[in-house]
Amino acid sequence: GCETLIEKGLVKVNGKVASIGCTVSLEDKVEYQNKLIKPKEIPLKVIILNKPPGVLSSNAREKKLPIVFDYLPKNFNQREWISIGRLDINTSGLMLFTNDGVFANYCMHPSNQFDREYLVSALGDFDHDKQKKMKQGIEIDGVIHKFSDIVEGEKTGANQWFSVCLTSGKNREVRKIFEAVNLTVSRLKRVRYGPIFLPSTLTEGKFQELSENEIDDIKKYGK
Repeated sequence: GCETLIEKGLVKVNGKVASIGCTVSLEDKVEYQNKLIKPKEIPLKVIILNKPPGVLSSNAREKKLPIVFDYLPKNFNQREWISIGRLDINTSGLMLFTNDGVFANYCMHPSNQFDREYLVSALGDFDHDKQKKMKQGIEIDGVIHKFSDIVEGEKTGANQWFSVCLTSGKNREVRKIFEAVNLTVSRLKRVRYGPIFLPSTLTEGKFQELSENEIDDIKKYGK
């Protein structure tokens, strides 16, 4: 309906007849039939989802697999939620979503160095030399990958738990670093993104809206 009005030349932006596809900000002056249209400010919303394994971090379906948007609030059209980063299909844990594209870009931009923390269960022998390599950086396919921190955890049978942190969100980066030192990841879960931790009370497949204070913490977190 809006596009029809624009095509009829009834909408102006900053005094000029608008065209299909033009973008506006809150600073622009938009008129319909010479009447000023006041923008409706949409409050910034951020939600966290405890993503189950086996779910795609995508809004496009593949082979009828579930997608993360299936788990988000139904009062929003899925296109209105913007994913802040992704997790691969077999990784579970914390994902953030927002209704503000600028905020999403701020959280994901490498210059702001939002660190991510993961719990990892891996098979294989681990020693100090491997830990050193994983923190100093390992070249994989011409790209340096590294953890900012890695802490050994409990060992259960052939599996050992680790807590790892990194400031980049490259595809399958955690798994690639472990594979590079002959460790096989059997379970991977993200538990923190910047200042936001995955609540222990938030079960898999459930979401929770962040408070204004939590959103303010994110705004202050970027470098």
